[in-house]
Amino acid sequence: MEALAVNDAATSGGELAGQSILVTGAHGLLGSWLVKALLEAGASVVTIRRDEPALSTLELLGLATRVDTVHGDIATEGLIERALAEYEVDGVFHLAAQTLVGTANRSPLSTFETNIRGTWLVLEAARQHGVQRLVVASSDKAYGRQEELPYREDQQLRARYPYDVSKAAADMLARSYWHTFSLPVAVTRFANLYGGGDTNRSRLIPEAVCAVLAGRPPVVRSDGSPERDFLYVEDAVRAYLALWQALGRGLGRGEAFNAGGGHAYRVGEIVQLICLLSGTEVAPDIRGRGTPHGEIDRQWVDASKLTELTGWRPQVDLKDGLQRTLEWYRDHPEMWQR
Repeated sequence: MEALAVNDAATSGGELAGQSILVTGAHGLLGSWLVKALLEAGASVVTIRRDEPALSTLELLGLATRVDTVHGDIATEGLIERALAEYEVDGVFHLAAQTLVGTANRSPLSTFETNIRGTWLVLEAARQHGVQRLVVASSDKAYGRQEELPYREDQQLRARYPYDVSKAAADMLARSYWHTFSLPVAVTRFANLYGGGDTNRSRLIPEAVCAVLAGRPPVVRSDGSPERDFLYVEDAVRAYLALWQALGRGLGRGEAFNAGGGHAYRVGEIVQLICLLSGTEVAPDIRGRGTPHGEIDRQWVDASKLTELTGWRPQVDLKDGLQRTLEWYRDHPEMWQR
């Protein structure tokens, strides 16, 4: 299939100007940077907000006052229908999820409520409302442990732990709405995202960055050997916008798409590189053995399907992305001086 001609203009302004777009999960890392791109493209943005944490990425980016906010939990029946109807929403990016493996292991029911029930309520509301396009965030974790790497979209999903299973279930639900109801939906299975503004210190990169800037040794919960694929957040946004354009041309509907940085890195390598780029003298504090329970030791994705369809490729390599991330956090000391 011939790739679409994808560039910032093609995937943003021409497709989104004047559109009303609902972004669930807009206060998280990916959601906030996606909202930024949508606003720059001339779209009006509606968000859902359940909690009000002390730090919100959307607020740190100075965008919270530029969006319409519906307060409530996406797992509450009727909330999404109201948002779609009252704000005359044209399309949806569904990113809201409980994203932490450890939390899912400790509290699987609340994870299933948000990730599975929340997704089917979004899908059903979108079907009833007749939205023009819908992109649903799954995860590379939905693949589970596979004998062949990197992950490809035609592989069977083999999730076995609560978080992974919740994303696999949401993934299959979303695709079923195209095959059964012709809802124009695509699913993303992206690698680990990173970049400026991630307020979740339980994740590897933001915690390591905050630690080195504060002069503390960054803690590694494994032995440093697990391998992961990392995608810079602005590259992820470009991938979402590329899929949005494809859906508008009747392409990619009912399908899943990978995106990643193109390489797998050992966790220990990532933390060592952060220490090096920071210019400090701290070193990683390795506290774990092997791979933490409930996590997979080796994960990375093949993004060639998305590239063939849209022309998308990551533009920011790991070293550059980590340098940009460090600079962002240096400019926001409230993130690490606490």
